[in-house]
Amino acid sequence: MNLGAFSVSLSVKNIEESKLFYQKIGFEVVGGDQTQHWLILKNGDHTIGLFQGMFEGNIMTFNPGWDKNCNPLESFTDVRVLLKEFEQQGLNIAHKTINGETGPASFALKDPDGNSILIDQHV
Repeated sequence: MNLGAFSVSLSVKNIEESKLFYQKIGFEVVGGDQTQHWLILKNGDHTIGLFQGMFEGNIMTFNPGWDKNCNPLESFTDVRVLLKEFEQQGLNIAHKTINGETGPASFALKDPDGNSILIDQHV
């Protein structure tokens, strides 16, 4: 089972301060819109998202259909297939936004310790 590209989505209090901090330790902005309070930063193969005022807590994020550079993959496991498999395994789905049989969709779950996991397909 391939969950897609991995990143950590950080809930930040001040996006400018956070951006400057992560730039000092080697990350560079590669996407997002700071005026909308979200940025994507990379350091080599490592990706983080900074999100101000959008959600509580930090989230492990997987993007089916993308490689580590947000390029679309020719072949991948669709989020709907992953959702069905997780539900069949008895996992509790905290939230789902699934429309149609293909295309963008997402769902979220929590691990036994309450850590949030988002499966967020953009393709």
